[in-house]
Amino acid sequence: MEYRNLGASGLKLSQLSFGSWVTFNKQVDATLAQRMFGTCFDAGVNFFDNAEAYEAGESEIVMGKALKALARPRDSYCVSSKVFFGAARPPLPTQMGLSRKHVTEACHQALKRLQVDYLDLYFCHRADPDTPIAETVWAMHNLVTQGKILYWGTSEWTAQQIMDACDFALANHLTPPSMEQPQYNLLDRERFEVEYAPVFEKYKIGSTIWSPLASGALTGKYLKGIPEGSRATLPGYEWLRKTMVESDHGQERISRVARMQPIAEELGVSLSKLAIAWCLLNPNVSTVILGASRMEQLEENLQASEVVPLLTDEVVARLAAI
Repeated sequence: MEYRNLGASGLKLSQLSFGSWVTFNKQVDATLAQRMFGTCFDAGVNFFDNAEAYEAGESEIVMGKALKALARPRDSYCVSSKVFFGAARPPLPTQMGLSRKHVTEACHQALKRLQVDYLDLYFCHRADPDTPIAETVWAMHNLVTQGKILYWGTSEWTAQQIMDACDFALANHLTPPSMEQPQYNLLDRERFEVEYAPVFEKYKIGSTIWSPLASGALTGKYLKGIPEGSRATLPGYEWLRKTMVESDHGQERISRVARMQPIAEELGVSLSKLAIAWCLLNPNVSTVILGASRMEQLEENLQASEVVPLLTDEVVARLAAI
């Protein structure tokens, strides 16, 4: 496993990390999660991603139980949470958003669910149009000074919103965001590579990218329909099935995946490992968050870094053309 600095910070994260979105509590229980975390630790993974909204907080509870059972030294790994959507269903007005109240209380709740004394990374899961960015920056800075979080960042903010947060923090001698968590993969590149380019250049923030497999599309499993047991068949994720497979846009994306499959076959690797390895080529990627519902998926994807040397300029150009 190789380790990369989180942007300009001194924190080194494993280039491959593990997240719980969709799978934990729905497809992965505490017992399987413990096995998965053990496999991740053995592979050198040191960052585990979560959020208050994942399974209404239950995902963090599963992760907390698994990590406690493994009893690894707390200083040997990093955990995250995200704040915005709330864990209550449905959330009351004070149980969501990025107000000082919710940012602070959501942090305390995440600490309890994850059974840790502090969060290494704490993300604003989305931007909040109803809360001034200055209020959110102050709330995050206060949590840093209290030792409850070590680094804070954003997720799916616009470049302008990130820059506004950085500028306010720096102008007022507060802690600026250290990272952004955007979607980034072979099919979704515009925001990361174009919109965020000046953010990476000027502010040197890191990135913890999610969905390197485009919600499973880049595994190739949807090329012949929707396989049973995939996340597109899960209750509550009907939107994923519609956008990924049933819509014209989804079909267009699937057709591009079909054109990538022969390249993976020529290299003698799975399309999944090819797609993850491609993400690692971008120097602005601090870590690629993997997701898995089965051990074999996790074990295969953890080998993706081995494919990086195979991605020559010619291969990358062929993928870009698609």
